[in-house]
Amino acid sequence: MTTDFPLGLTAAERINRARADLRMGLPVVFRGGFLAAAVETLSPERLAALRALGPLTLALTSWRAETLKARVYNNDLARIRVPEDADLAWLRALADPADDLRVPMKGPLASLREGEASDARAAIALAKSAQLLPAALLAPLPDPAPEGLTCLDATETLTALAAETLLAPVAAARVPMRAAEKGRLHIFRPDDGGPEHYAIEIGSPDRTQPVLARLHSACFTGDVLGSLKCDCGPQLDAALTQMGHEGAGILLYLNQEGRGIGLANKMRAYDLQDQGFDTVEANHRLGFEDDERDFRIGARLLRKLGFSKVRLLTNNPKKVNMLAANGIEVVERVPLKVGLSRHNAAYLATKAAKSGHIL
Repeated sequence: MTTDFPLGLTAAERINRARADLRMGLPVVFRGGFLAAAVETLSPERLAALRALGPLTLALTSWRAETLKARVYNNDLARIRVPEDADLAWLRALADPADDLRVPMKGPLASLREGEASDARAAIALAKSAQLLPAALLAPLPDPAPEGLTCLDATETLTALAAETLLAPVAAARVPMRAAEKGRLHIFRPDDGGPEHYAIEIGSPDRTQPVLARLHSACFTGDVLGSLKCDCGPQLDAALTQMGHEGAGILLYLNQEGRGIGLANKMRAYDLQDQGFDTVEANHRLGFEDDERDFRIGARLLRKLGFSKVRLLTNNPKKVNMLAANGIEVVERVPLKVGLSRHNAAYLATKAAKSGHIL
């Protein structure tokens, strides 16, 4: 009996399963001949099991390696030889910069120069997509490979993680708000197993005219707690209020907390800021880029909703350029200068100096 229903896993489904495995502390298999585990969730028992397979390698981003004064031979990452007597505390000290100032010397660290780095690169990218610290432990793959572990191809994984996310509408309903009684909330679900994203429609925007729009990244601390360390909460309120006054608008609420690194890593960055590092420096010490967000999602959502032209509420020229590069015409950049306080003055100054925000 034949069936047209496919039961095999797609690349996106395997990656989503692998992402969940890493978060649970399970290693995943890369067909290039390695097992990869996230240092952040690794247990002592699994570390011992991986060590029994042969020499271990710690993969770190070039940003984190630079902080640790480790040599980088693969442009965007370093592969560190793990000493035979290294324990989990040693690995986590290299992955997490929380105690860098208290214990600055963690070496000497020996970086691998020879060999293929694609599995290490894919493992780091996978850890990032799981919103874990970008540090992966690699062990030789035994023969036969352990049963039950998710198996990935490094090239396929990197290609899939870099691809534009496909989004499908899930539900929509009327939501009267303080900013505007005539509001509607749309929920969109990505095909890669990632978090859902939201579109808040104010009034009945004319799809043939430029719509007042904002791409707003989720900020639990600012939007919910009213944190004074950033300007996110005031920006959210001001954008919705302006849309309410004009009678129409669209606010995209993108679940890319902490510039795409997740709330836990954002709190790690906050802790580093309390140690004297600015926002960008904190991200780099954690091993992340300045900004890990994917604003292609915003362009895709606007197209899904029927908009092709916007008046964009933003201080970030990169958002304007990104939308233009993805088929959305920005006819006007509308400034959104609110929320300055003594608590976030240095943060906003860094956004202007290092991220190009117009403040």
